Amino acid sequence: MTEDQKNQQSGDIARRDFVALSVGAGLAATAGSAAAAGEVVETDVEIKTPDGTCDAAFIHPKSGSHPGVLLWPDAFGLRPSMRDMAKRLAASGYSVLVPNPFYRVTKAPFTDASKFNFQNPDDRAKIMPLMASVGAAGAAEKDAIAYIAFLDAQKQVNKSKKIGTQGYCMGGPLVVRTSATVPDRIGAGASFHGGGLVTDKPDSPHLLAPKIKAQMYFGIASDDDAKQPDAKDKLKQAFPSAEIEVYAGLHGWCVPDMPMRDGKPLYNKPDAERAWSKLLDLYKSAL
Repeated sequence: MTEDQKNQQSGDIARRDFVALSVGAGLAATAGSAAAAGEVVETDVEIKTPDGTCDAAFIHPKSGSHPGVLLWPDAFGLRPSMRDMAKRLAASGYSVLVPNPFYRVTKAPFTDASKFNFQNPDDRAKIMPLMASVGAAGAAEKDAIAYIAFLDAQKQVNKSKKIGTQGYCMGGPLVVRTSATVPDRIGAGASFHGGGLVTDKPDSPHLLAPKIKAQMYFGIASDDDAKQPDAKDKLKQAFPSAEIEVYAGLHGWCVPDMPMRDGKPLYNKPDAERAWSKLLDLYKSAL
């Protein structure tokens, strides 16, 4: 083995072979000129952080450099549905990183969230320690710095452009914390059915607003709004220039593999598509 090969093996980022993925006709129809061929590339990567090694997916158009995006998953983490979102976003001309937010505890733990039962204590017991690991004080901030540094080190990321970040459910507060932690790099942040954005604690995410330079969007689920109707008002006070909307969909409406609730699907395709359009509009204007 040559010295160059040894150095490559000892690098912080371990990659699998690139796999070119053809995006289906429905996704190709939404692709921007940056990915006109309808092809994106997906790579499994490992990212060193102060707390360990995070397994993640890096997905980008087949050629060129593009604005970077950090996609924070919901409580079920890195899995096929999140990868599919990243592929769709890459087809519109973005280079997207999707981390396993639970790397401190385990490799990406789920492949299909639809099998999860919120009413089952055993199921809930599996997910609570995972969420606690990323919710620990300082964890999200350390991760945000590492993930943004990873994006900025990739040739597929145009470093003259700002970076976007989006999050679902528990990923919503992580978007806010990322935007506050790396304010000079984050140009846009979008939270969809984010949980815990406004609390009565001194570390409530919405209190980070003065540190944030990004253009923000908050899509709120109807049932979350019913439980905490003043949250949207406090968000508006904290982020006067942000767009804040309440959707008819329930918590989880954007994610196709979300579990059923009371025999009804949480995923709401019409509202999910409207939220996706809002996301693309935000990135187009701010990145």
